[in-house]
Amino acid sequence: MSQISVEHDVAGISGLCVITPTVHGDKRGYFTETYNHRDMAEAGLDYDFVQDNQSSSTAGVLRGLHFQIHYPQTKLVRVIRGAVYDVAVDVRRGSETFGKYYGIILTEDNHKQLLIPKGFAHGFLVLSDFAEFCYKCDDYWHPNDEGGIIWNDPDINIAWPEVNVPLNIIERDSKLPALKEAVLP
Repeated sequence: MSQISVEHDVAGISGLCVITPTVHGDKRGYFTETYNHRDMAEAGLDYDFVQDNQSSSTAGVLRGLHFQIHYPQTKLVRVIRGAVYDVAVDVRRGSETFGKYYGIILTEDNHKQLLIPKGFAHGFLVLSDFAEFCYKCDDYWHPNDEGGIIWNDPDINIAWPEVNVPLNIIERDSKLPALKEAVLP
């Protein structure tokens, strides 16, 4: 019996999936499988993840929007502590939903995961005082292959939630190009 439910093609964007694992809880706490290759494959999500990453950030940190140009990655992302607003932007050339984004709140309590296929820019904004963010990738990180688009591109018009602290964006991310000027995967 599968331990996940999958919403395929969220917001009408092909390949983008929200995954909700089954959580077994009682007065002691909870147990959940955060990843099961068999369940994912049965849901049509048969990826060979080769790298796990984890980051920690404080309130107001906005990371992204990033992608790799020549070595694009599928990512399976989740939050293990705190809350973030997670965003994926379709940057696949010729896609019917090119430039369209999907945003979802991921928290340690809702256990939701977002599967972001190759050809998407990805970023997130920390909504809680502190957040730990985990993701699996189906290709390795190539430091000389990074690409991205500016987080506030008016043509994409992401509705980032308001936070009670100033946004914390590193200089590199604040100088990323708009989608129409970016080198895409």
